[in-house]
Amino acid sequence: MALEEYLEKLETSLQAGQRDGLYADLDILLLDDVQFLTGQPEAQEMLLKTLDQLTAAGGQIVLASDRPPADIDGLDARLLSRFSGGLIVDLGPPEYETRVAIVRKKAAERKQKLGEGVAEAVAKAPFKNVRELGGVLNKIFATQDLEKRLVTSAEVGKLLQQQSTVTKLGGGGEFGSFLSELTSTVAQAVEKTEEPWRKAFREAIESADRQGFSVQRLAAYQTGAEPKGWEKIVEAYKADIQRLHDIDNELQRLGNPWPEAAQGVLVDPDRLEEAEALLASVRERQRPFSRLGDGPELHDLSGFEPIALKAAAQLVATEKPEYNPLFVWASNEALGRTLLGSVGRSYRQAFPEHRVAVGALSSFAEDFIRALGEGVAGAWRERWWTVDLILIHEMQELSKLERAKDEFFHLFEALKRRGARMMLVADRAPSSIANIDERLRSRFEGGLVLEVKTGSVSEPKIVEQAATRSGDRIFVPDLEARGGRTEGRGMKPVPIVPAEPPTKGGAWFPGPENVVIHWPRIDELLIE
Repeated sequence: MALEEYLEKLETSLQAGQRDGLYADLDILLLDDVQFLTGQPEAQEMLLKTLDQLTAAGGQIVLASDRPPADIDGLDARLLSRFSGGLIVDLGPPEYETRVAIVRKKAAERKQKLGEGVAEAVAKAPFKNVRELGGVLNKIFATQDLEKRLVTSAEVGKLLQQQSTVTKLGGGGEFGSFLSELTSTVAQAVEKTEEPWRKAFREAIESADRQGFSVQRLAAYQTGAEPKGWEKIVEAYKADIQRLHDIDNELQRLGNPWPEAAQGVLVDPDRLEEAEALLASVRERQRPFSRLGDGPELHDLSGFEPIALKAAAQLVATEKPEYNPLFVWASNEALGRTLLGSVGRSYRQAFPEHRVAVGALSSFAEDFIRALGEGVAGAWRERWWTVDLILIHEMQELSKLERAKDEFFHLFEALKRRGARMMLVADRAPSSIANIDERLRSRFEGGLVLEVKTGSVSEPKIVEQAATRSGDRIFVPDLEARGGRTEGRGMKPVPIVPAEPPTKGGAWFPGPENVVIHWPRIDELLIE
């Protein structure tokens, strides 16, 4: 019931001498217009007793108001405490889909038909409340009744703009012409004596209103005295309008994946921060992943164990892979990264339209930290959760992560549900990675775990430079080098021995070049 009805029944109960037990036997109490408790201490006292009785009996209480409890004037501190101790929900303006549903429901209640697209066109208008929306519907229904036809979606915009006095009074005929002429004459006279600040506000409001923007910010100044610094107020408003235009254009260029979220936001200068946040999220959602550089594909590899090559080939095949994820580990992690890079290139060649994410786990963690700092973690998460193939190396770094480790677990689960393919590389087996959730470890082992032994690759003829970001490089040199030089696919010869080799105790030590050397026969590693 509404609060008024509650108070009436309360008064009747008091007159009948029933001071206790009012509504104590209810299972649920739904009370509206609670804001009217202001200035009624006796009513507040009785409501407090009712709430305590219902709570003690395990009953449910739902209260509705036009403001939060803290903003209700003169509210008893005990009531405020009980109101605030429950769940407080702020119901904002209805979103686009809800407005469409409201329009259709109101049309059904009035037994009116709406033309195709009319409900959607009305719902896109920036109404402040349902009453304003109902006013426009009244115009549409009146037009349809008068002209015996359905209003089209193209006419909705004109009906929304019909705010002039002539339109409200019906216009037309001699009286309409006289009224139009009179209105024009009065407007010209007013403009001549209009104060500069009022003229500036009026023109800015008219311009914004024609473009469909909310004018509430400037309209609030029109009834008062000249505001201090009014020029800056008008300029700031115009700048916000222009920025909303720019954001709208950028969202259209990017192909906004959340068009519903833009409804209402892009026409209200007071919600510019929301529009900026939406644009940042869309940019994050559309941001491309690092790409693998040129290098070998799976069919170019030789020397790997057949089981490793077969499992990798299944991962990029058209059919769903038998083992997912594929977890490869080797004490020489470069071998696993070589296989990982080849999988990525083969998959890209077979499915060029699919999304591939490749990189080190440390890069994944850094990317997550960046998204948190920029406030786009939700869009970051959705971006990662929609990849078709994920290739991550340095999986042993999981033991050093905290929140990013949880994010990777949720990413793993999301990709698994979607049927995305996963290949992970580490320098140790999942069972040897310390400080990770057992759920994640069991999921790694639920796929196929393979060890690529150093001795299993006799002639790895591979040199590759993978993703463009330095943290994601996958680099294994050609090991057929002779005469102190190494050559490989896609790279210039790289010197192994410096021109003047540094010595330490008579022995030569290689410099800090980004080079991994693997040689099957230890005796050939000896240097005179």
